[in-house]
Amino acid sequence: MTTQPKILVARATFDSVLARLSEHLDVQANQDDVIFSREQLLANLQGKQGVCTGGSERIDAPLLAACPDLKIASNVAVGYNNFDVDACTAAGVVCTNTPDVLTETTADMAFALLMATARRVSESEAFLRRGEWKKFKFDLLCGSDVHGSTLGILGMGRIGQAIARRGALGFGMNVIYHNRSRLSAEQEAPIKARYVSKQALFEQADHVVLVLPYSPAVHHTVGAGEIALMKPTATLINIGRGGLIDENALADALAQGRLMGAGLDVFEGEPTVNPRLLEQTRVVLTPHVGSATVPTRLAMANLAADNLIAFLTGKRPPTPINPQVLGSA
Repeated sequence: MTTQPKILVARATFDSVLARLSEHLDVQANQDDVIFSREQLLANLQGKQGVCTGGSERIDAPLLAACPDLKIASNVAVGYNNFDVDACTAAGVVCTNTPDVLTETTADMAFALLMATARRVSESEAFLRRGEWKKFKFDLLCGSDVHGSTLGILGMGRIGQAIARRGALGFGMNVIYHNRSRLSAEQEAPIKARYVSKQALFEQADHVVLVLPYSPAVHHTVGAGEIALMKPTATLINIGRGGLIDENALADALAQGRLMGAGLDVFEGEPTVNPRLLEQTRVVLTPHVGSATVPTRLAMANLAADNLIAFLTGKRPPTPINPQVLGSA
């Protein structure tokens, strides 16, 4: 009888996904959702050919050296800054992620944060719950308009384009964007997006949304200088990665009234949140739930499973990050 390849599912997942994996692979699951220490992760990966990871598992050169049987790391996310892709490639380990299946849901969340920030929803609810709503006031908790305003998107991949489409077609927004490379005219036209410089984006936008993947090259890509360019009536929304924003610079601007508000789903030290942000009333804070709907999370988990099953049964995984490891097969 042929022995099934062994894998570690490092974080809790759906029972139906584990059942699918178990039809093809020898699965060790972490349904208690313990966040493994580095030593625990190394110990649990011994003899494993595959691992299904979340953002808390770092796959790098020292780990690969200590786990020589590992051949595939399948991330349940679009982002993969927990992978040292160069080290994996050098070691012949294929990396995969879960693009496309969370695009629309994450774009929805960006708009939820944008609207909640612009219209001061969290602040209004807290005001009401404290029992402070005693009478109508003409200027009570006035926010800023979303419809007809200028939406600036930094990072124009799949999710950025989905946000642009919602803004332009749903809210009549003037959409501007900056990206490492400009979209084609055929891509820009349906979402009515206009390419501008990074400086122009921060100067002109009423609402700035960050959708960049994280890398050291974009660490604190929004700092004191960029925030100083923004209108004092503007909002800053981050659904990319926490390290994109200098959170202390953001806290300074909010405390000093140089920015109307911010909506953050991601944080530099998550799950720890900068206490200076917690002190600010005009910040909408959510715990990295951009893709958190049951259908989307199930689709992500199933795509991660598809990658593991395909590769470890001799087929090409659907969404490799470093396809050069696979050759022409």
